[in-house]
Amino acid sequence: MTTTELQPVDLFVIGGGINGCGIARDAAGRGLTVMLAEKGDLAQATSSASTKLFHGGLRYLEFFEFRLVREALEERETLLKAMPHISWPMRFVLPYHADMRFESSTPTSRLLTLFMPWMKGRRPAWLIRLGLYLYDTLGGREILPGTRTLDLTKEVYGQPLKKKFRKAFEYSDCWVQDSRLVVLNARDAQARGATILTRTEVIRAKREGELWAVTLRDTAGTEAIHYARALVNAAGPWVDRLLDEQIGLTHSHSIRLVRGSHIVVPKLYDHDRCYFFQGEDGRIIFAIPYEQDFTLIGTTDQDHEGAPEAAACSQAEADYLRAFAATYFETSISADQIVWTYSGVRPLYNDSASSATAATRDYVLAVDQQGAPLLNVFGGKITTYRRLAESGMAKLSPFFNGLKPNWTAGVPLPGAGFAPEETTAETARLAADYPFLGQAWAERLFRHYGLEARAILRDAARIEDLGTNFGATLTQAEVDWLMDQEWARTVEDVVWRRTKLGLRLSETEKTALGAYMAARAK
Repeated sequence: MTTTELQPVDLFVIGGGINGCGIARDAAGRGLTVMLAEKGDLAQATSSASTKLFHGGLRYLEFFEFRLVREALEERETLLKAMPHISWPMRFVLPYHADMRFESSTPTSRLLTLFMPWMKGRRPAWLIRLGLYLYDTLGGREILPGTRTLDLTKEVYGQPLKKKFRKAFEYSDCWVQDSRLVVLNARDAQARGATILTRTEVIRAKREGELWAVTLRDTAGTEAIHYARALVNAAGPWVDRLLDEQIGLTHSHSIRLVRGSHIVVPKLYDHDRCYFFQGEDGRIIFAIPYEQDFTLIGTTDQDHEGAPEAAACSQAEADYLRAFAATYFETSISADQIVWTYSGVRPLYNDSASSATAATRDYVLAVDQQGAPLLNVFGGKITTYRRLAESGMAKLSPFFNGLKPNWTAGVPLPGAGFAPEETTAETARLAADYPFLGQAWAERLFRHYGLEARAILRDAARIEDLGTNFGATLTQAEVDWLMDQEWARTVEDVVWRRTKLGLRLSETEKTALGAYMAARAK
């Protein structure tokens, strides 16, 4: 049976990834009525499968993507101030050796081959240092420290590496809990009046007069039609499929799907630095301290031919990452050390529908005005999601008289409201006020929920006051919060997106968690 909602909203957003949730938040804060539908869980696809870096894109300089890099560098510190509980500065060690080469397709490689053919595609140290100088200066850096040169024979950061690496550059970038960033944007959008519908699929969207009629179907099979004055297609790697199938518009847009895979292994070294490794094939990977006891290694960069939802780290990709890391680390990584893999698909916009090599790493916003407006979002990255949302609203502003100005820069997300330099002190206060937590548990809670951790713990004086303990510090109180406040419905929502406790929980513990969530949902 189909029901019809007659009162139209101003903006209907399709897609619960970072771009969709960022646009919904921005629009709601400008006074628009907003509805967002996501066919699965928030951040279920690309937005939970990143390398977790909130970075300017150092390697994009090789592609001369200067505007994208500058915008991303500017955003790092803007967003650090808005979400210091789920993002924080990190220092990256970039070891240097003479065999490093450019990927042959980059503009920088082509220029060097033309003017310096004797280099044979190698990355000279002076050019890397020049790139890092631009990286330090393009974005008006204030909080993050700049680049310095390291003698790896004297630094602890050289100890895990092969002895041939004697020199390195150290620079700044940031870490972000990607899935939580999406959820917090959705929560803030909801707090500003937006309606967020998860596990709700858009099965049809068509223009009716000056409105969009959007037909939704929930998990029970119930259908409903909602009307909107404007539509946003922020479906990520499904953006063109949505245009073809659900919206049914003829278009010339083309995207290229690129799969990035990662492996997680037990901690490979004891210090807090990340490594930026450059390969002899022109590719790069990172090795990053992860979830206290692990090391994250990624990413690959493979064209993806199948359905986006089928993305998975192949054996070949896992072997490639292990072999790549082994060219730098003194100790190799065996296949049985891998405790988890994940993979996501990024949609790159093709400037020419006939040329896959024309794909840009920048985002593209395209407005279709053949009636009620449609904004299509192609590409994008976590670091620039807020600026993408502002640009999207600028594209839509002619259709909404008196739209409020840009407002999101520096505005705290839920759980924030303190300065980045106060994170350690706030965590210590949480541990002192709830001594039964211990330091590691207090740090995990604060890095996930910030000041809202106290809303989860409430007046608990001992662990038992938090209800059932599902293992690995996950308690009933936290699960209830995730279900009531953050749209969590399945075990995967909790242990792989809202947290990464899937790395620690046993299958028996996950089964018990699933049984509790199913019973509570009823």
